[in-house]
Amino acid sequence: MSIGEMLAATVPMARTLKLEFLETTPDKAVVALPDEGDFHNHVGGPHAGAMFTLGETASGAVVLAAFGDQLSRAVPLAVRAEIAYRKLAMGPVTATATLGRSAAEVVAELDAGQRPEFPVTIAIRRADGAVTGEMTVVWTLRPNA
Repeated sequence: MSIGEMLAATVPMARTLKLEFLETTPDKAVVALPDEGDFHNHVGGPHAGAMFTLGETASGAVVLAAFGDQLSRAVPLAVRAEIAYRKLAMGPVTATATLGRSAAEVVAELDAGQRPEFPVTIAIRRADGAVTGEMTVVWTLRPNA
């Protein structure tokens, strides 16, 4: 099962928003939100909550791709998130999430008995390529007890 299939199967919001996982690697994930009226805000574009969920889901996809081999000893958890809405988003939008630290560095902290934190940056774009939102989600790997 791919990471996108796993997230769609286990995260109800990903299914509700019909998110499409276009690319998932240990360095980057690209996830799309379709243009559907049920997801629109008062001006006809994607609702801010839908765009937040899109970005957070893309960040989770790259985290699973980068640290999936650590799941037997640690649980990835989002610690905090910040989003800035830059331009009006209309139509379908795509979130590109990029791991902000090397996976090897994060795993080394985990190996040393620490609870590492690391950022994932996300750019949300319209079909014309304009960045409509920028987001950062800080994640941790919480060691299993």
